[in-house]
Amino acid sequence: MSKIYNYNHEVELESGAVLPGVAIAYDTWGSPNADGSNVVWVCHALTANSDVADWWPGTVEAGRFLDPAQYYVVCANILGSCYGTTGPLSVNPATATPWYGDFPRVTVRDMVQMHRLLAAHLGIDHVKFLIGSSIGGFQCLEWCVAAPDFAQNAVFIATAAIATPWQVAFNETQRMAIETDATYGSPRDDAGATGMATARALALLSYRGGKAYNKTQRDTGAEPLFGHRVLSYQRHQGEKLRNRFNAYSYYRLTQAFDSHNVGRGRGGVEAALGRIKAHSLVVAITSDILFPVEEHDLITRNIPDCQFQVIDSDFGHDGFLVESDKLNHIIQKFIQ
Repeated sequence: MSKIYNYNHEVELESGAVLPGVAIAYDTWGSPNADGSNVVWVCHALTANSDVADWWPGTVEAGRFLDPAQYYVVCANILGSCYGTTGPLSVNPATATPWYGDFPRVTVRDMVQMHRLLAAHLGIDHVKFLIGSSIGGFQCLEWCVAAPDFAQNAVFIATAAIATPWQVAFNETQRMAIETDATYGSPRDDAGATGMATARALALLSYRGGKAYNKTQRDTGAEPLFGHRVLSYQRHQGEKLRNRFNAYSYYRLTQAFDSHNVGRGRGGVEAALGRIKAHSLVVAITSDILFPVEEHDLITRNIPDCQFQVIDSDFGHDGFLVESDKLNHIIQKFIQ
């Protein structure tokens, strides 16, 4: 069961909108050292939650890079989500009803602002390492730029310093799919759920890519005329998200993804990355079509103290979830 920190003060968002207060859901594993030298902060990806052990298999375990016997692991649910932190399903005090589509737009910078409020509440002023993948990596980069002394080490996995047109195009297409659902915009929790299922099936193409699909979804046995295995796979993946997530949150979080630019208001991306003091590791995945290997060069060239590793995997962007053994080997070596 996640813990909740209620910050009962106004929070101004990057857009200028003001939230009257925020609830931040978080989970922890292990215990902090007296000097706080063993804290690890995990920033999660788009539709994950603060329970890292739930969505990142092979990590929060003995002998792994998030070993609770060795580290005090913290993960906070992101602003705009539907897993405990303030978002579209939260009650708007001004109306006494859920925000739904009226929830203000948020940015990655806003998400990190919430993380920093929670860190202060927990008495954490530095961490041994900060780690995140995808939009979790966005958060880590933003945090390391905004507060260069916070992380001693940082691990950025399958991520970028600025959202690219290619990535934003996928997000906009998903939002278009949600908008085709006639229920989207209605003041109810399940509004837009069918459109979101379609959006998720579309997104999965970018998360996995052709190699993964061709490796895992080929028809076996009798040659089908119409009933290809991959058809049920796509619908199943859409239904999985439909049953656990919220379309208003999904819409806002994809917009937050689009907002990412560590160089905004800081003299550009290169200048911003140059402010990072953390001993850094960037990890890319060979078959990732959403965050291609070569695009990580912008990060590795501009962070002053940075290593770069590539995981050979056929599972695309989702390789960071699937290749836990390879990832563990790389990160353990880096930390040691």
